Amino acid sequence: MQSSGRQAEAPGRGPRVLVVGGGIAGLGAAQRLCCHPAFPHLRVLEATARAGGRIRSERSFGGVVEVGAHWIHGPSQGNPVFQLAAKYGLLGEKALSEENQLIETGGHVGLPSVSYASSGGSVSPELVAEVARLFYSLIDQTREFLHAAETPAPSVGEYLKKEIRQHMAGWTEEEETKRLKLAILNNLFNVECCVSGTHSMDLVALAPFGEYAVLPGLDCTFPGGYQGLTDRIMASLPKDVMVFNKPVKTIHWDGSFEEASAPGETFPVLVECEDGGCFPAHHVVVTVPLGFLKERLDTFFEPPLPTEKAEAIRKIGFGTNNKIFLEFEEPFWQPDCQHIQVVWRETSPLEDAAPKLQDAWFKKLVGFWVLPSFGRASQVLCGFIAGLESEFMETLSDEDVLLSLTQVLRRVTGNPRLPAPRSVLRSRWHSAPYTRGSYSYVAVGSSGDDLDLLAQPLPADGRGAQLQVLFAGEATHRTFYSTTHGALLSGWREADRLIALWDSQAQRPEPGSELGSAPPVLGSRGGWPHPFL
Repeated sequence: MQSSGRQAEAPGRGPRVLVVGGGIAGLGAAQRLCCHPAFPHLRVLEATARAGGRIRSERSFGGVVEVGAHWIHGPSQGNPVFQLAAKYGLLGEKALSEENQLIETGGHVGLPSVSYASSGGSVSPELVAEVARLFYSLIDQTREFLHAAETPAPSVGEYLKKEIRQHMAGWTEEEETKRLKLAILNNLFNVECCVSGTHSMDLVALAPFGEYAVLPGLDCTFPGGYQGLTDRIMASLPKDVMVFNKPVKTIHWDGSFEEASAPGETFPVLVECEDGGCFPAHHVVVTVPLGFLKERLDTFFEPPLPTEKAEAIRKIGFGTNNKIFLEFEEPFWQPDCQHIQVVWRETSPLEDAAPKLQDAWFKKLVGFWVLPSFGRASQVLCGFIAGLESEFMETLSDEDVLLSLTQVLRRVTGNPRLPAPRSVLRSRWHSAPYTRGSYSYVAVGSSGDDLDLLAQPLPADGRGAQLQVLFAGEATHRTFYSTTHGALLSGWREADRLIALWDSQAQRPEPGSELGSAPPVLGSRGGWPHPFL
């Protein structure tokens, strides 16, 4: 297969490196490689018209809203996203304070400011706090089985339900209060589905759950938008590095590809794009989301991935967590309200009720977070919803979503005249063709070993040209999967892998030594290197 496209340049020294995907993993890898003199020939192929991937800030409602990543989870010195954001001056004073960085949240969502029940009216804050203490104590217990010889249940959900049944035996309240406690617990299960990016906690493996690392620090946001971070990283790259609207069709690896402008030189990898363009390379760093890999597994790599790596991709979980933004002319909530919980009476995590999605999708919505005011003209709530209900929501029209949630809010507040939101905005991560969901989790039947296996470069057996295809992205980080800091660290990891390889090449003996071969000349902008053979 001959190559074509904008990469056909005068030959020059230094390896050709392609990064597939312009999210924070790909941008982080590119920034790190561009800082090293061995990599003057680098391209980032991004399928869409924008960089950032699942970091996506939009100007709407008179301000900035996060359609993708929302918070820095664990904003403290051990978090590279926090460190970069601080370096670029993108955070507020409170987030930068030492006090904020030392807060231990345990990874748990804070208590709601107000809880509304589907019967209309608020739920006792004391009861909500009592149930939340029970739930999060049980969540903490689920993290204790990492090194256990065997677990009491295969999934986090089944373990939680087993423990709840035991606790219920000691409940002494009247039946109505018991049912309300179960309804609150059901909401907290749904919150945890949003945190884990899964349809059900029954899908999340119990044994490896404790391997996920929670950093200290009270989660914080970017006043000017999360995308300010990826914009700053992108701005640090040379102008010709980013190539937009360039979806990749197939990565041909473990081959010997030629290019007309480089006669006599061969490349082990050829990246074929949807538009027919082909990019030969010595190394390709794949940073696409796991959802995309799952969907394109049979066609994205030629030859196909080794069986064990393909199995890891199939086994690791990848779900959908979406947001629904509602804009109001006037707030119906109190000025100090930050988080509104919605509790559906008669629901219970112990019952496997599965009503039709079109009739009850909105019951999976966990509630709303109040966004900082953009001014008197705009008051915005941000709702979160995960799983199959979230994916069904994507198929509805804006009008249908707005109507359903207007009815929900009127019902739970007990105010049938509550003004309807004047506009709605929502994410559709499952429908996004190059994403196909939100983020990864360790599913029943998989383990942290599968994330490590996904991260291993090809070819895996150490033969031939080394580090032809490398893998980065949040789903390749064993302890920080599902996070932006995990994605960034994975991009740095793969860049460092290439840097180590080429630094070792530079240290090879000169001609006349016992090995009798000269190292490639690194850092020159003049010619292309000889391929690894």
